[in-house]
Amino acid sequence: MEYKLKEEEQFIYLETEGEGETLLLLHGLFGALSNFQGIIKHFAKKYNVVVPMLPIFELPIRDVSVNGLVDHVADFVNYKGFNKVHVLGNSLGGHITLLYALANPDKIHSLILTGSSGLFENSLGSTFPRRGDYDFIKQKTEATFFNPEVASKELVDEVYDIVNDRNKAIRIIATAKSAVRHNLGDKLHQIKSPTLLIWGKEDNVTPAFVGEKFNELIEGSKLVLVEECGHAPMMEKPGEFNNILEMFLGEVTAKNISNS
Repeated sequence: MEYKLKEEEQFIYLETEGEGETLLLLHGLFGALSNFQGIIKHFAKKYNVVVPMLPIFELPIRDVSVNGLVDHVADFVNYKGFNKVHVLGNSLGGHITLLYALANPDKIHSLILTGSSGLFENSLGSTFPRRGDYDFIKQKTEATFFNPEVASKELVDEVYDIVNDRNKAIRIIATAKSAVRHNLGDKLHQIKSPTLLIWGKEDNVTPAFVGEKFNELIEGSKLVLVEECGHAPMMEKPGEFNNILEMFLGEVTAKNISNS
């Protein structure tokens, strides 16, 4: 089934309206719906899968920051009237997930982080952006994955278009710099919600040691390293990713039922 984006108030989002609890998916700096197609298809009916499009390119320039995006997510959850949510974030989306959970612990069923920023990331390197250089953008996009073939032409084109739009490029850089300033190493001990870390073993952006550090700092968290996989396991190893996620969500839901 094809799910279409909805536009309401200041929010643009996808919602599957499945039977179960809400699974909120937060994309990264260059992320889009395509990043989550495997999750949406697998969980659409069993959970209410919701993907808000983060307004990285729409916020007033003075509000372009990680905190501005966290505020947007908080406003969205309140607007939708969700009581509690499972929140899954990739890359910058993981960072936003953590900041949202720290500010709103009563809203969280569980957290799922994959390739999350917040401790250390190589996201832009020293050469971004090289506008007009399609081969360079293709190479950088392919390097996100262990298998470069996962970087489809459509995905490379999306990244190329962003980099070559001066307004968007400025916002990408501002958001990335804001993320680096918001290191969460001294706050992660405050996370008490069930937390799953799914990390590509060959992640070049947030290397496996970053997942291990998150695992060390978030009490009771579970880390799964995915072999032959880069920065976006839900795209590169969707079947394995979905199996790991489904088992975790089932355990959390069963525990919630037994405690109620």
